[in-house]
Amino acid sequence: MALAFLVTLLLTPVCRLACRRFGWVDQPGIRKLHQRPIPRAGGIAIFLGYAVAICGCHEWTILPAVFAAFATGMLDDIVNLKPRTKIAGQVLASLLACATGVVIGGGGVWWHVPLTIVWLVGCANAVNLIDGLDGVAAGIGICACGAALVSALLGGNSALALAAAPLLGALLGFLIYNFSPASIFMGDCGSNTVGFLLGCITILWSQTGASPARMTAPVIALAIPILDTALAIVRRFLRNESIFAADRGHIHHRLLARGFTPRRVAWILYAGGGFFACLAILLARSTYGGAPVLAAFGIAIWLALRYLRYDEFDSVGRVLFKGVLRGLVSAEVAVREVETAFRQARSIEECWMAVESHGSRLGLTRATMRVYGRMFAAEFGGGAETTGECWSLRVPLNGDDAMDLEIPFGAGSIGVAALPIVCERRWFPSWKPSVRKWRSPPRQAGGLCGPGDSSRTVTIIFTIEAQRHGEKQRQRQNQSPRRLPRTRRGLFFHLQSKFAKNCWRKRIFSTVSREPRQ
Repeated sequence: MALAFLVTLLLTPVCRLACRRFGWVDQPGIRKLHQRPIPRAGGIAIFLGYAVAICGCHEWTILPAVFAAFATGMLDDIVNLKPRTKIAGQVLASLLACATGVVIGGGGVWWHVPLTIVWLVGCANAVNLIDGLDGVAAGIGICACGAALVSALLGGNSALALAAAPLLGALLGFLIYNFSPASIFMGDCGSNTVGFLLGCITILWSQTGASPARMTAPVIALAIPILDTALAIVRRFLRNESIFAADRGHIHHRLLARGFTPRRVAWILYAGGGFFACLAILLARSTYGGAPVLAAFGIAIWLALRYLRYDEFDSVGRVLFKGVLRGLVSAEVAVREVETAFRQARSIEECWMAVESHGSRLGLTRATMRVYGRMFAAEFGGGAETTGECWSLRVPLNGDDAMDLEIPFGAGSIGVAALPIVCERRWFPSWKPSVRKWRSPPRQAGGLCGPGDSSRTVTIIFTIEAQRHGEKQRQRQNQSPRRLPRTRRGLFFHLQSKFAKNCWRKRIFSTVSREPRQ
C-alpha cells in the first residue's frame, strides 16, 4: 500500500502537466461546477501506482485485465467512445479477469461467468456515474477498499489483502490532488479502472462468505455507487428517456440542490460510504446472523431516498398507493364504455344517456349539451367535495352546437380529455379535423376582469375545426365515409385565468395520437 501511495503521489503532478500539454482537459459547461479547464486523465497515475505495487508483490496475473479496463477508459477520454464500444472493452476486461479465476462463486456453474461479467461492467459504470464531483469517486473507493482490507486482515485472507491494499494506497495518493477544489480529475480511465478493480475485489471478498447473508457484504460496501446507478436507470426509465442520457439527478446533484457546498457534499458521501463499510465488515464477520445489519441497511436506504426527494418516485408512490392507478383504469374503462354506447346509440337521447351514466366515473361535476336546437343538462355528485373551483371543457359538435363539461380541480378526471375524441367519432365520423391557430383577442380597456370580479375561474376551450372531404378525395383514398384514417392531431387549449388584480392568458399545446381503425 505504501509503494502505491508514493508512486501515485509522485506521478499525479507529472500526469497533470502531461494532460495540459496534450489538451486532455475537461472544459467548463452547464452541468459542471468548475470554472476553468481541469486535466482529466488522472487515472494514469492511479493505474501506474497500482501496477507497480502489484508487480512488487509478484501478483501480476490480474494486470492484463486491469490494463484492458484502463485502455478502454483512456480511449474514451481521448476520442469519446460510443456506449457500445465502451461496454465491449469492459466485457473484454471482464473476460480476462474470469480467465485468472476472478469469478463469482468460484466458477462452479456455467452462469457464474456471465454473472461475473455483468457485475464487473456494472461496477465500472457505477463508479463512472458517481464521479461527478471532486473527490467523490476516490473517497467512496477508499471506503470500500478499506472495508475489504479490514475484513481480509481479520479473516486472514492474504489474496484479498494483496488485491485491496495497492488500490487503497493509490486512491489515497490521488485524493490529495482530487479533493475539492480539484486540480486534476481521474477521468474515464481512472473511474473505469477503479470501478473494475472494486468489482474484482468484491468478488474475491464474496468467495470467503459461508452464507448468503455474509456474501452480500461486498454489495453493501459499494452501496452508494450501486444505489446511484440503480436510481439513474429507474428514473430515466420512468421519464421515458435513454438510460445513457445525462441529467442532474444523481445523488451528489440532489445534495447540491439542497444547498450544500461541493466540499460538504463530498464529506456527506464519505460519511455514508464509511457507514456502509462498517455495516459490510459487521456482516462479513457476524456469527449470529446478519438480520440486524440488513435491517439497518434497509432503513438507511429508505431514509436517504426520503431525504433526496425524487419526483419520479413520489409520482410512482402516488399512482400505486393513493388511488391514481385505480382512477386511470376506471377512466379508461369509462371512456371505452362511452364509446361503445355511442356506437350502439340510435338517437341523441341515447348518446346523452351514456354521458349521464358515466359522468361520475369521468370526474364530471356538470355537463350540458346543445345539439340540433335541443338542450341537455345533468349534474353529478363528483364535485360534492370541492369548494366550487372547476375548470370547463368545451367540445364543438356542429356549427354553434357544443358540449360543455365542468370538472373540479384535483378530481380524478383523467379520461375527460379522451371524451371529445369519442364525441367526434359518433357525430362527425366523416370529417377530417385540422388545427385552428389560437389568436389572442384584443384587450379591452377594463382588462380581462371586470371591476370587483374576485372569483377564480379557469376556462379551457377545446377547439377542433372540421373540414369535409370531397368525393374525389374520398374515392382516391378508396375508403368509406366512416373509415377515414384517424390522423395525428394537435389540440390548442386556450387557458384563461381570472383574478381580481393579476390577469393573464396562456396557450398550451397538447398532442393526441390516434390509431387507424381496422
